[in-house]
Amino acid sequence: MPEPVLQDDIAAIARIDAVPRILDVVCRTTGMGFAAVARVTEDRWIACSVLDKINFGLAAGGELEVSTTICDAIRDLGQPVVIDNVAEDPVYCNHHTPMMYGFQSYISMPIFRRDGSFFGTLCAIDPRPNRVDTPETIETFRLFADLIAFHLDAAQAVEASGRELYDARERQKGERAQLASSEAALLDERQSSELREQFIAVLGHDLRNPLSSIAAGVSFISKAPGHPKVPAMLAIMEKSVARMSDLIAYLLDLARGRLGDGIVLERNADQPIGPELEHVVDELRAAWPARVIDAKIEVTEPVCCDRARIAQLLSNLVSNALTHGAQNQPVAVAVVVSDDRRFLELSVENSGPAIPRDAMASLFQPFFRSGVRSSQQGLGLGLYIAAEIARAHGGALDVTSTAELTRFTFRMPLG
Repeated sequence: MPEPVLQDDIAAIARIDAVPRILDVVCRTTGMGFAAVARVTEDRWIACSVLDKINFGLAAGGELEVSTTICDAIRDLGQPVVIDNVAEDPVYCNHHTPMMYGFQSYISMPIFRRDGSFFGTLCAIDPRPNRVDTPETIETFRLFADLIAFHLDAAQAVEASGRELYDARERQKGERAQLASSEAALLDERQSSELREQFIAVLGHDLRNPLSSIAAGVSFISKAPGHPKVPAMLAIMEKSVARMSDLIAYLLDLARGRLGDGIVLERNADQPIGPELEHVVDELRAAWPARVIDAKIEVTEPVCCDRARIAQLLSNLVSNALTHGAQNQPVAVAVVVSDDRRFLELSVENSGPAIPRDAMASLFQPFFRSGVRSSQQGLGLGLYIAAEIARAHGGALDVTSTAELTRFTFRMPLG
């Protein structure tokens, strides 16, 4: 039975809604079957949250003998341990931990609190070898470990603020100005915590399309490895992996506080934007093989913009149309330069029921979901992100919706 302090730590992890999503993304992006957030002390290893797809047999609250784990060394050294294949690893091929627990691939990242103290680890294992010793995977784990620590520190700050506020009310009920100041500080902390939750949600939302594309490609190749379409499918999967890395980089920017006044852009006109947008359409076609996407992308001149962000905007709009539009009708994409050569215009159209009038005012708000069917699990962030990207480019995202057609239009100045 964990001592009270450790019980509080386990409960603190359980209150972070983002942790299950983090573990899910970890397993899907690495191919590992078991992931966990663990509280590690000098003599205890306790699982705080677990995703187990390989029947490892350890649930949240379960313990391992700390001396039998590699996390014991990570606590001492403060560095991650990453193993693609235990059998080929010169350091761990004869180590007692892999032999005891039967894994071949392993990654564990230390979690440090704001004051520098060691909390535990974010780790994943699998009985099969997996390629995890890559800069992208290690940086993703480091990001997630930092975010978990961020949440723990924020929760601690909120609790501390709450206690201070209660004490202030009891001691100085007549000092209304001081009480108001304390309440404002608490509100700011809660708002910061909500924003950090939004960062995690953005990552989970925007990784869905490239992950679906990769999953569709893997399924196709496994069923028909010699099919002539396999090279093209592999190329789409490779580009999707690159786009996932870009999305993780965006979240790193967000988590490090570089979004104070909006989305940060990397604008240039060095390369055409057309191929980037065509890849987005190909990616979505692979993820939605039963749907038709008609695309007319006619932009030949240079456009000074953040191409990756415009691609993200298009992906979100088309995903929204595929999700909410008529399932038996095509989605139409058009990207052109206006007749007067002053604007880039991007539109996405779908048939289906009109957007309710009372939903229009909130359509571009974060986490807003209007008329979502039970089978649709969107986070309500796609349109919000698209609108923010449009605003950052000095443009605007508008919508018109009738009983026949819904059209989202992005328009940005070229000068």
